[in-house]
Amino acid sequence: MGIIRRLENNYEPVSGKRQQATSNQIIYLKERSFNMLKQDLIFRNPMRLMGHETEDILPAGGFGAVLARAGLGKTAILVQLALDSLLQSKNVLHISLEDPVKKVCLWYEEVFRNIATQYHVQQIDQIWEAILPYRLVMTFNVDSFSVPKLEERLAELTEQNIFMPQIILIDGLPFDETVRASLTDLKSLAERYSLRIWFTVRTHRHEAPGPDGMPAPLLNIADLFEVAIQLSPEGKDIYLKALKGRHSSSDDPALFLDPSTMLIKDKSKD
Repeated sequence: MGIIRRLENNYEPVSGKRQQATSNQIIYLKERSFNMLKQDLIFRNPMRLMGHETEDILPAGGFGAVLARAGLGKTAILVQLALDSLLQSKNVLHISLEDPVKKVCLWYEEVFRNIATQYHVQQIDQIWEAILPYRLVMTFNVDSFSVPKLEERLAELTEQNIFMPQIILIDGLPFDETVRASLTDLKSLAERYSLRIWFTVRTHRHEAPGPDGMPAPLLNIADLFEVAIQLSPEGKDIYLKALKGRHSSSDDPALFLDPSTMLIKDKSKD
């Protein structure tokens, strides 16, 4: 307020140059405040709360996995990861193999508005409009999805200068005994285009984990992933555990997903 007040005191209606300079400075202050607000939201990202403090949680060509049983919030975490990239003005391609585009878009709106409410964000509409151009939602029938088909769609988007993703989210890919071949091809694609790819991975109660605690769906393909987190029910909350990508510390707070908002909350503050 002090800076703006001084600018107002120096305002001279007869001087067009002084008026223009003042307007530009006030606009700069508003943009700076807006960018600081976006930066604050970036640090609320669930992976950063788990200790990932670098700008890019995944390296170029890297894979990340969000594992959980059905209905525990895999898509909500995926959307929060996407919002982190969108707030950094990075192009995100969200591929859904289960839900239509409209439902995916509703997921984004719900999670974003919950974040805005939880952190008392005043410029919610302005931020929302600013990040939307960086998102593209695409759907495939799960049976018809293939790496060659995805590469063909990417080529169409880039050749026509429509959209070049930096991060891809794939929600609903079946992690069965044949998935390694597809993942290997996707890994080559990711490395070729310097992409970072996140997957949701459904686990099942009856499947026993490996000796190191790695869930069954990743047992034979964990080498392809740089980061993996698991969601597990604990009481009324959902506990988030880092399986791969960083070593947890006893000083780290236990992180939980609040089922009512689908957002991360610090259990130690309850």
